[in-house]
Amino acid sequence: MNKNTGFAVILIAFGALILMNKFGFHPGPIMGYIVPIAMVGLGYLGIRNGSKFGWIIAALGVIILLGKLAGWVIILIAIGLILYGVSMLTKAPRV
Repeated sequence: MNKNTGFAVILIAFGALILMNKFGFHPGPIMGYIVPIAMVGLGYLGIRNGSKFGWIIAALGVIILLGKLAGWVIILIAIGLILYGVSMLTKAPRV
């Protein structure tokens, strides 16, 4: 496998998204998640190849993705707090 295969796949995917947009399928909400994930992936490839720029791209992708997933993170924290509280109530008291 050629070292440019990953980059070629990314170019094909972005080209397909542009064509889908032109034919009436608007992947706007999906693109909000695809771009940061692609940044993390490209950053990982850069890190693996020894580039310091890869760390910057990956860090920016993670920050953007965390911003987009913040609502889900808050929901998961709330569920965790509820489950922890219930487990505290149902524990048998130690003597």
